[in-house]
Amino acid sequence: MAWACIDVGSNTTRLLVAEPAGAGIRELAARREFTRIGKGLAHDGRVSAEVVAHAARAVADQARVARELGAREIEVVGTAAMRRARNRDELASAIEQGCGVRMRVLSDGEEARLAFLGATRTYDAPLRGSVAVVDVGGGSSEIAVGTLGDGVSWSTSVPIGSGTLAEELIGFDPPAPDELAALRAAVATALEGLRVPSSQNAIAVGGSATSLRRLAGAELSVEALERALRTLASAPADDLAGLLGLAAERVRLLPAGIAILEGLAGALGTPLRIGRGGLREGLILERSARSHS
Repeated sequence: MAWACIDVGSNTTRLLVAEPAGAGIRELAARREFTRIGKGLAHDGRVSAEVVAHAARAVADQARVARELGAREIEVVGTAAMRRARNRDELASAIEQGCGVRMRVLSDGEEARLAFLGATRTYDAPLRGSVAVVDVGGGSSEIAVGTLGDGVSWSTSVPIGSGTLAEELIGFDPPAPDELAALRAAVATALEGLRVPSSQNAIAVGGSATSLRRLAGAELSVEALERALRTLASAPADDLAGLLGLAAERVRLLPAGIAILEGLAGALGTPLRIGRGGLREGLILERSARSHS
């Protein structure tokens, strides 16, 4: 029995169709489109009419794919950009009319909890003791700490994301040295005073983290992130995209994502390991479990 989740994020709109498989899930299909609904929110707090139409089309297309694969239920959720947008009702209405599914805007606490569930239940190695899950999105970054048995015991949301930082602070392609310094300074300011409970494991999820596997390896130590940042600053995004197997839009956002991951790795005091699943996987796992309870 297949289930589907469409995550309307600040940078991308992502579909996952999956079915239960033991204690986890088996992916049937995944789609991604850069809709950038968070772009421009800092100026007037509104998603433009053009972006509203683009997002509605993307969700409608992804919902069609899910139905063709026999998804029992399609869940459409919004995260940080939807929480912030002054015209979020307009955007939600356009999406709902296009795909025929009621949209739900997640709180930052729900987002952190679902990312934790998806990351811990799909991780490919044993996770003993406490686990910290870091989900760097386009408009915010969530941190959740807990255990596999008891779930999340602590979480917080930091109002910085790869999309918002890149839009505000990066103007050159590739980014200039002073822009990279400005990214790190902004992250340091945003994380000032953050105290995260200690954990034995730390997992990073979200578009920035998963895009770094080829560049930095499975473990995002400060040194690996620094090497990745040097690579991204060495050539224009269009030139690097083909070499790295990434969309040019993702390459443009990655320096900001790396700056946030660097800062969070420092706050946690431990290297981050890239997870296999996050919010979408967590939501499908939860809905599937409820249907069998």
